Amino acid sequence: MVGRLEFGRYKSTIKGLTTFGDRRQGTDRNRAAVDWIEAQLKSYGCINTERVTYQYNPLAPAARPVASAGPPPAIRREQGGGRSRGMRTRTGVNTDSLRQPDARLRALNAQPSTPGERQQVYCTKVGSTHPDEMYIVGAHMDGHGWGEAANDDASGTALVMELARVFSSPDVVTERSIRFILWNNEETGLNGARAYVEQRYPLQGKEMPAGSGRYPEPKWLGMIQHDMMLFDHGMPRPDSTIAPEQRPEADVNIEFQSNSKMAAQSMTLAWFLHAANEKFATDYPALVGPHMTNTDSGPFQDLVAAISLRENERGTQVGSGWDPHWHQPTDVFTTFTDKDFRLGLNAAQTTFGAVALLAGAKFRQ
Repeated sequence: MVGRLEFGRYKSTIKGLTTFGDRRQGTDRNRAAVDWIEAQLKSYGCINTERVTYQYNPLAPAARPVASAGPPPAIRREQGGGRSRGMRTRTGVNTDSLRQPDARLRALNAQPSTPGERQQVYCTKVGSTHPDEMYIVGAHMDGHGWGEAANDDASGTALVMELARVFSSPDVVTERSIRFILWNNEETGLNGARAYVEQRYPLQGKEMPAGSGRYPEPKWLGMIQHDMMLFDHGMPRPDSTIAPEQRPEADVNIEFQSNSKMAAQSMTLAWFLHAANEKFATDYPALVGPHMTNTDSGPFQDLVAAISLRENERGTQVGSGWDPHWHQPTDVFTTFTDKDFRLGLNAAQTTFGAVALLAGAKFRQ
């Protein structure tokens, strides 16, 4: 089954997503991308597609408090990022349209985000013997920065869609259910994933209607997130430049959160994927780390075994500028080479192999 994952299809799906620009939430291009993803999932045979609808109405920035002689207020920091080491370079989110040299792309990304209704799409491979139990496989489809959000996170979205395509083949049967979901509003604070948890967590394992054998929200067994899969070129050089080629020792980073309530279960899941990488990945190895942070697995980490696959360690490497295209106008399809796309395919092989084993996948007799 792992051999059915296709390098060309993976690349073409990333390319298809980039035709919608950065897919920033709250815009027509984001809504069009959600429609396109849904149509693709249906074309694969994953026909039981559904949407989660929620509201995103961010508060206006609070007025700056008047300085006082007292101690500064405490700052709540994101947990689990780890401590930066090695060379660092600047990071940030580009908000200047003129830094995008492509006039067509500037125009495509010009519509600003507006508050209101948001949607995100998912489809489910229903288990044959345990339809009431489920693994969640996700990635976020929104981006920003005035590029095409090719790596962050069309690379993860295409990976999840490629898994959905193969698992949805009519000759593939799984004992347990698998849900393939493409989150929205990740870049605004994981709002789509948080909305899913708020709406769906209480419904787990409930048969609806009673006696039907249908479980709208099977019990969560694990959550596997994919966020930025392509670029592992090493740390910045002393002059802040980055090597132009994917490094031979590149790896797939599998992260869990060591201070979460489900740390032990998450670590076990992470090492299970590490073993699947050893068995199924064709080119690049995997590395397990304890600092999962700033991605859509976060809202799940105290509720179920939750891990994230990435190109680099999120807190200590991506956060230190190891990917110069992160949230920048250069995050476009043409920036990346086949060696970069190959790293993403190896992450797909890793997750597919692990989930196939965990869900009891087999070919239909």
